[in-house]
Amino acid sequence: MKILVIAPHPDDEVIGCGGTIAKHAKEGDEVVLCYVTKAYPPDWSKAYIKNRVLEIQKACKVMGVSSKYQLDLPTVKLDTVPQKELNDKISKVVLKVKPEICYIPSYSDLNKDHRLVFESSLVALRPLAHRARKVLSYEVLSETEWGSFNRTFQPNVFVDITGTFKVKISAMKAYGSELKSGNHPRSIEIIESLARKRGSEIGCKYAEAFSLIRQIV
Repeated sequence: MKILVIAPHPDDEVIGCGGTIAKHAKEGDEVVLCYVTKAYPPDWSKAYIKNRVLEIQKACKVMGVSSKYQLDLPTVKLDTVPQKELNDKISKVVLKVKPEICYIPSYSDLNKDHRLVFESSLVALRPLAHRARKVLSYEVLSETEWGSFNRTFQPNVFVDITGTFKVKISAMKAYGSELKSGNHPRSIEIIESLARKRGSEIGCKYAEAFSLIRQIV
């Protein structure tokens, strides 16, 4: 089975569905990642950008990702990119991968990059263009819960990641530049807390939650 995960920024994929990615890989599925944006100077240092490449490689290896695409659009500046360009770039990846299941960010997210990627992903995944049998949106700590009150994330699909939770944490640790400490949403402690909460909602130790956008049966 072919799986496509579309991430606005590197590390979104781990926070949102790292355990699910590892579970797909463990079950023999082909998991492809599409990173939409990248850091750029002078907003980020050359050292940071170089290290970021290594972090992505390490995280992908930990989760068992088969391959990846990097669209290299500017981080936190997707609103400066013509919508058609973003649509076309994501569409090309979808047509190449031909995924059966696709994971995309949530429209509930605070970060505008996430919302734009959500919209363009839906354009790329239109049933008449490509019939992915299932499209789900994932939640990202420090983005989804801080979104607008009238765009709340409402999960209705849960994946038991008890067996791959340690892989998710190892992949997150690969993104050392993004990890925070204490009560910050992107700390290991809070990532585990959310996984435990989602697990409690379905009667397992750890889970990831998704909102089903479309399923073709």
